[in-house]
Amino acid sequence: MNAPLLSPKDFEFPAIALSGNVDHGMYLHFKNCLGTAPQQGLVVVEISTLGGDPEIARMMGEDIRFHSDLYPQRRLVFLGKTAVYSAGATFMGFFAAENRYLTRGTRLMIHERLITKTVQLSGPLSTCIATLKANLNEIETSIAIQNEGFENLILGSQVTMDELLRKAPENWYLDANEAQARGLVAAVL
Repeated sequence: MNAPLLSPKDFEFPAIALSGNVDHGMYLHFKNCLGTAPQQGLVVVEISTLGGDPEIARMMGEDIRFHSDLYPQRRLVFLGKTAVYSAGATFMGFFAAENRYLTRGTRLMIHERLITKTVQLSGPLSTCIATLKANLNEIETSIAIQNEGFENLILGSQVTMDELLRKAPENWYLDANEAQARGLVAAVL
C-alpha cells in the first residue's frame, strides 16, 4: 500500500508532540495523547530526542503498531524534528517508511544498544558458570531485540542489514536528506 505523500500543512497541529529523553514520563504523556487522538484520519506523532531507554521506545512503538491494527481508518505518521537519536530511531522503526517524515536539518543517529555491567564472581565454581551464562544470555537477547528493531527500521529501504551492523557500533549519523535518499523516510519537510 502506498499512502499519499503529505505536505507541510498536514503537520501544522500534531496530535502527539514529544521532546526530551525517551523515558517513563515521555511514555505516560505519549499514552495520554494517543488515547485522546482521533480514531480516524491523520494523526501526527512529532518527536525530538537525543535518545533514552530503548525498551520505552519499543513500548511506544508497540502501541503504534497495536493502534494501527485497532483503527485501520487512522493513519499514524511520524515526524522527526531536529534530532532523532538512538531510542528515537527505534521508535521511528515502528512506523512504515511511507509514514515517516523529517524536518529539514534533522539528524538521525543509529547505534547499538549499550551495556555497562560489572560481573562479580564469588562462590562455588558451578554457580560462577551460571552467572557468566546468565550475563551472556542477557547480551545475546539484547542483540536479538536490537536487530529486530534494525530490521524494522530498514524495511523497504536501500540500507542493508550488513551496512547497518557495520556502522551502528560507531554511531551512524544521517541527515534528513540522506535518510530520504536511502528510503528510511518518505520525505523531508
